[in-house]
Amino acid sequence: MRLLLDTSIVVPIARLAPERLSNLNRAAISDPQNVLFVSIVALWEIAIKTRLKKLEIKIKPRDLPAHLTGLGMQLLVIEAAHVIAELQTDVATRDPFDRLLAAQCEVENLRLVTTDPALLEYPLAWRGP
Repeated sequence: MRLLLDTSIVVPIARLAPERLSNLNRAAISDPQNVLFVSIVALWEIAIKTRLKKLEIKIKPRDLPAHLTGLGMQLLVIEAAHVIAELQTDVATRDPFDRLLAAQCEVENLRLVTTDPALLEYPLAWRGP
């Protein structure tokens, strides 16, 4: 399955604490049949929050892309199609990062792995095998 990891999933990885993820989410990440994507959106959100001192991580934001790709994850860039996409089902949040992740899921045929309650209600949210 093609899975997009939400910021809420990437943060524990950036903290070098993947054990803080649920068993279900750890299984999704470790399943070799899954193709994992991390959006530039998540990296952008993490970089902003670390600069504002609202988030502490063990890996510097500038080193995070190499760390994630070293774990076998693919980076998903932001394309014009993602920005202008009209969502089939709107997300129950006003957060522009969340909306962009949802659009990337729709455009790229991905399922979103998240712990965010607002995004768990989204039809393309991954709920397990």
